[in-house]
Order: sequence, then C-alpha cells, then structure tokens
Amino acid sequence: MTAEYNILIADDHSVVRQGVSLILKYSLPDISIVQTDTLNGILEKVAVTAFDLIILDINLPGGNNVSMIEKIRTISPEVKILMFSAFEEEVYAMRYLNSGANGYLNKLGNEDEVVEAVKKVLTTGKYISDNLKDKLINDLLNNVSQASPLERLSNRELEISRLLVNGYGSLEIANHLNIQMSTVSTYKSRIFEKLDIKSVVSLVDLFKLYEENS
Repeated sequence: MTAEYNILIADDHSVVRQGVSLILKYSLPDISIVQTDTLNGILEKVAVTAFDLIILDINLPGGNNVSMIEKIRTISPEVKILMFSAFEEEVYAMRYLNSGANGYLNKLGNEDEVVEAVKKVLTTGKYISDNLKDKLINDLLNNVSQASPLERLSNRELEISRLLVNGYGSLEIANHLNIQMSTVSTYKSRIFEKLDIKSVVSLVDLFKLYEENS
C-alpha cells in the first residue's frame, strides 16, 4: 500500500525523532516517515524524494536560522514546513512564519497538539497554536506593533542573545557560530544598544520579564 503522505522529521536528537514518529504513526497510519539530523541531510533527501511535510527543528546542525526555509524551498518549492522547537513561540514563531514556514509547534506541547499541528498543515497548509492566536488578537485589539523589545533584534542578534542568556561567553559563542570574537563583540554592543541595557544580567532579566508577561 502506498503511503498517503511522506513526512521528513529533522531533529538532532534521536529520542525526539523516534518519539514524534511513534506518535504520528499511531494516529496517522497511512504515512511514511524518514528521519535526518542535519540541514545537509534534509537537502540531500528532498533532492531525491517528494515530501509532503518537513517537521523542522530550529536548532539544527548546519542551519539554526530562517535561511533554512529558503534553502529547502529552492529544491522543493511545494513542501510544507512545520517548525518544531522548545524556543518560545511568542518570540520565534512569527519570524519563521513570515519567512515562509507553514506552522510553528512548541516541543513542550502534548501528543494531541503534535497530531493536530501535523494534520492541519497537511490539510490546510497552516498551523499556529491557540496561545499564539490569542496573543496576535490581543496585540491587534490593543494596537501593539511590538509586543516585546526582543522583536527589535534581528534573527542573528536574537540567536546570540539567547546564547548570552544561557551563559555562553564571547569565545564560546564565536566557536559555536563559527564567527570571529570581534563579530560577537559587535553584535553584543548592538544588542545592548537596541534593548537599552548595559549588561548580560539585564538581558537575562529582560528575557525573564518577557516570558512572564507573554
């Protein structure tokens, strides 16, 4: 029997890939699932196989930013992409949706949410959670154009901010992102200027405050 949908799960953690596979195969038996753990793996697979959906981790080796979507769509323009991440959807979702993703699913969601998100993207081409819908509606009603100061940051600035918040030093960030330490310093100064802060401690406080009020 031919599978109704071909799905590619891209995540660098095997336990995540296996868990999502089991959840989906239980609820959607007529599917075929392929797995990979890098962006290069995705590009190689979509070049030879027509997938209906890619479940894409944000923090993926070789990717880690919105440019992943463009690279994938250059090879497979019609494939649907569901972002899958533990990062806060209030901060990250719209960045990826605006860059062409079909949906954003938080890894902290339950099994029903995983199935619902996959079904909706496959059938309607889009998915956002009820929490994100409520936030967007509230922002619209209150005429809020930027719900968080973090929205002022570029994708790279946000990525570096998160590393700083998680305790990475400048050298560690430079090695992690394969950039020069001077580049890290430039980004750090730009982040502090945009957010009107003077220290990493203040950056941590800002992230905590935003998360509590989001």
